[in-house]
Amino acid sequence: MENHPFFGVFLHSIGGLAAASFYIPFKKVRKWSWESYWLIGGVFSWIIAPWIIAYLTAPNLLATLVGAPRSSLMWCYFFGILWGIGGLTFGLSMRYLGMSLGYAIALGFCAAFGTIIPPIFQNQFVELLQTASGVVTLAGVAVCLCGIAFCGAAGIRKENELPEEEKKQTIHEFHLWKGVWVALFAGVMSACMAFGITAGKPIAALALENGAPTLWQNTPVFVIVLAGGFTTNFVWCLYLNFRNQSWSDYVRLMDDASILTNYIFSAIAGVTWYLQFMFYGMGTTQMGKYDFSSWTIHMAFIIIFSNIWGWLFHEWKGVKKKTHALVWTGIAILLLSTIIVGIGNYISGQ
Repeated sequence: MENHPFFGVFLHSIGGLAAASFYIPFKKVRKWSWESYWLIGGVFSWIIAPWIIAYLTAPNLLATLVGAPRSSLMWCYFFGILWGIGGLTFGLSMRYLGMSLGYAIALGFCAAFGTIIPPIFQNQFVELLQTASGVVTLAGVAVCLCGIAFCGAAGIRKENELPEEEKKQTIHEFHLWKGVWVALFAGVMSACMAFGITAGKPIAALALENGAPTLWQNTPVFVIVLAGGFTTNFVWCLYLNFRNQSWSDYVRLMDDASILTNYIFSAIAGVTWYLQFMFYGMGTTQMGKYDFSSWTIHMAFIIIFSNIWGWLFHEWKGVKKKTHALVWTGIAILLLSTIIVGIGNYISGQ
């Protein structure tokens, strides 16, 4: 099969835009507790959208899932559960840190663990060090981590420069250290999505045998991985509904807010969230031998677009010019890293 790494990079950019944008519709939800709109969004992102897309793109979907190796299904679901914990706490990091800093810290750790561990697990890492294409690809990963560090440093400078009152004008529940610890944990656990996709390669191969186009071979994998993620979030959100007595959110009519509007924007957020992995799954099919590098590219574009959104939402208003220069330098480095990784994958295919 012929690969097109730079087309894969383009698909990853769309996925990164979707991932960086999914939280925006939640800002339109009124008078619902976090756990309520997070769960409604999750139903669309982890159950409804994956099944619909997989059904439309992978012929004989049920036959693929029934015939897949049990070990592959089990590991996909297990890593999905662990990733679900990361996704859950990732949403909390947005509450406490905002889009710019929250994304940078969480995704920095997510990129590092999610990119490096799969090739080590597959005994591919030594090979990477022995080939020109592998060295170039790893160099791109290193450049990406450098760009993430720049963005994270800019975020920390921003928090130090802004007064507490001004931070809470744009991030109402701002709490730096609570958010940092949550983001660190979220980043490590969120890397389990990369492990789940790797564990799902036998499922993707069976989908191809059953007639799925190459570009869509990963959609059945996401059905299983995201089911694991839904399990974690469903249990936690129901617990919070019980603890906070927020059950009425789902049915209570409000004087100055529409319950239908809340459902609609939560659904939009959920579907937008799923689109990141739909395009991510398409992008990995184009990256060739070193498809593990897809995770780095995906994280890079998420951070690029999340910082742009943070700038548009005035999260960077009032910071010094040096801090602005630092974050835009980080974004430029991240863009450079995606080009380097694409070149490494292109060389490996020649």
